[in-house]
Amino acid sequence: MAEAHQKKHDYHIIDPSPWPIVAALGAFVITFGGVGFMRYLNGGALHLFGLNFAQPWLFFIGLALILYVMYGWWADTIKEAHEGAHTRVVSLHLRYGMIMFIASEVMFFVAWFWAYFDVSLFPNEAIQASRTAFLGGQFPPKGVEVLDPWHLPIYNTVILLLSGTTVTWAHHALLHGDRKGLIQGLALTVLLGALFSCVQAYEYAHAPFAFKNSIYGATFFMATGFHGFHVLIGTIFLLVCLVRAIRGDFTPKQHFGFEAAAWYWHFVDVVWLFLFFCIYIWGSWGAPLAAG
Repeated sequence: MAEAHQKKHDYHIIDPSPWPIVAALGAFVITFGGVGFMRYLNGGALHLFGLNFAQPWLFFIGLALILYVMYGWWADTIKEAHEGAHTRVVSLHLRYGMIMFIASEVMFFVAWFWAYFDVSLFPNEAIQASRTAFLGGQFPPKGVEVLDPWHLPIYNTVILLLSGTTVTWAHHALLHGDRKGLIQGLALTVLLGALFSCVQAYEYAHAPFAFKNSIYGATFFMATGFHGFHVLIGTIFLLVCLVRAIRGDFTPKQHFGFEAAAWYWHFVDVVWLFLFFCIYIWGSWGAPLAAG
């Protein structure tokens, strides 16, 4: 039996997965399709092999491929866990993978913070005359009203801090075999995540500055907008964990899917604290605040 098992799997604990190559294909299609979609929205063209790819359909095909990979790959991972394929070594490597993913996301936000601090700390830099002329030698630029950090932003800060508490409650409930507490904590976390997104959408709709024609607006919306996107992804992540918790998938000894979601959510919390203090509070000093 051992020899048959070894021959079947060769050098693999489990059968080789088709998902990495399908994911790569989906990433290529959605990237190429995204360029074509933007050309389409601006009335342009994207010719290749005699065809005009400035159409929205290719982008949505790529999106469908990626969603299909997300569902299929994670379903296979859950199935493998239930079948006992996640040994201690495999589980350790899954954790390493999640840690490296979060580290890459940290560096992603470093880029937006770098752009923000570069323009805010050096608004009157001698070697960048165009920046001085555009900003008026100060940051935020002259004539720009900024959002009051002690209005909607502080509400969202409290919401995210509360959500970090509820997801920790859910984690401790899981470790102690309290399935009811796990479900309640996850449900509250998902609701708080959705509430954060609603408040941020309202804030964006009433912002006194726009993304275009303002370096303040560009850096603000890129940093806070990508964080809002991460909140949305994290909320979906936790929602899937809630469904799995209701199904009884998690046990005190085997719950990496929930653990990964909790790590991701705490990362989102920490990034927001940096955004709140650096962009909303420090970045608003000396600038006129928008009414409301």
